[in-house]
Amino acid sequence: MRRCDKTTSKLRKPEGFPTRMHVSPCLSVPRLSLNFLTSQLRNFHLFAFSKRGSRCLTWFCLIALLIPAAPAAAMPSVERTVLPNQLVLLVAEEHSLPFVTIQLLMNSGSRKDPPGEEGLARLAARGLLLGTSRRSAPEINRETDFLGAFLTSSAGMDYATLNLKVLKKDMDRGLDLFMDVLTQPVFPKEEIRREIDKTLAAIRSAEDQPDDVAEKAFHKELFLSPYGHPVEGTVESLPRISRDSIERFYRDNYHPNNAILVVVGDITPAEVKTRILPRLETWKAGTVLTLRFRTAFAGGPKTVTINRPVTQASIIIGHEGVSRSNPDYYALSVMNYILGGGGFAARLFEEIRNKRGLAYSVASYFDPRKYPGSFQIALQTRNASAGKAMGTALKEMKKIRRKFVKRKELEGAKKYLIGSFPMRMDTQEKLARFLGQVEYYGLGLNYPDQYPFLVGTVTREDVLRVARKYLHPEKCITVIVANLKEAGF
Repeated sequence: MRRCDKTTSKLRKPEGFPTRMHVSPCLSVPRLSLNFLTSQLRNFHLFAFSKRGSRCLTWFCLIALLIPAAPAAAMPSVERTVLPNQLVLLVAEEHSLPFVTIQLLMNSGSRKDPPGEEGLARLAARGLLLGTSRRSAPEINRETDFLGAFLTSSAGMDYATLNLKVLKKDMDRGLDLFMDVLTQPVFPKEEIRREIDKTLAAIRSAEDQPDDVAEKAFHKELFLSPYGHPVEGTVESLPRISRDSIERFYRDNYHPNNAILVVVGDITPAEVKTRILPRLETWKAGTVLTLRFRTAFAGGPKTVTINRPVTQASIIIGHEGVSRSNPDYYALSVMNYILGGGGFAARLFEEIRNKRGLAYSVASYFDPRKYPGSFQIALQTRNASAGKAMGTALKEMKKIRRKFVKRKELEGAKKYLIGSFPMRMDTQEKLARFLGQVEYYGLGLNYPDQYPFLVGTVTREDVLRVARKYLHPEKCITVIVANLKEAGF
């Protein structure tokens, strides 16, 4: 198994059916089937109305009715330790498979890119796997293959990650490789140049994807902050990034006192103490570059049109959003589920797709980050229907701000959000990612226990209040990627 190559960050691609399905001892077969099918139905509105998807719709819904629900599984207990080098260590035992999954979360995402060097954080993360003082990139690949392990690195807007999944019997060798790429990278010039060339090619290729074009244009228009540029950088910025810049970024950010390490899998706290801690404690703390984040957004209304020879328009309507620490996060989750996040059950889907047949896909979502992110309605429609679809979306935004949602809508939203919550933790990889984010956003290790209460106590009054406070149809920035002549713009 080779390490993954991720060149661009494109969101919300629906997954296909697995060829094999592992049944965890902590989940019944009906529950696991429901988990998987629910995850598919949640994303199904993004593709269901292709020719193939239309034929599958009835089949999906009938099976969903036949699968009984079961109680959610409890999350494994988690031990939290702060090491002398200030690394935060989280350990969770999960013995269903003989694997150990390790995720390092580094507070060094693309929001730390210097102006003019957009894409630097991602190149630093990717560069960890391009060679060390002991191993070349091909040697890293060969050793990963030999161990049957997964070793990946990536960066997002807020943080970067380094991930390892390895059989327990090979954990010592896997951890040696993990610590080598983390603490001894050399960022070889030729490998860096190849990575930049590969990324540039991917960026140019994405110009042919209307949804990618719309997403990037929306971020560029909305954010007057480091969230405004693509994680992977731009065709202008990447050629300016040198090996020295990457090495400097690494020295400024890659320290244990700027990181969270999560260990999940077939391992006990005693084994962590004897086999993992001695290696981690050799990683020395350092001075981390701190940058003040300036939260600022462009005002609306504003419309950006981008002409492309396409038959289907890709449209994003949105404005400023919230941070993950916002106390209204849970009421917003319920409100957004009712508005556009609930797939078939959402108002936008019902009004725009089902009743009027104006869109192939439509959804809304908040994108909360360490600092305030965005709110978006994303839809795809025929060029000729663009205006009507946009008008209906704005009408629904205004409607949910005017009067209470129905009790049935409220209860359905809360039931789904609470019932689907365990899906965030039903594999080692998901659990490691979940725990890292819980620590990063300061949610507390009792968060899984608190979540049902935090969502379950949301009222109709809360939904109306947050809709009025956080939805601003009169201030929207709209990006339209379409055949503008056919769309009437």
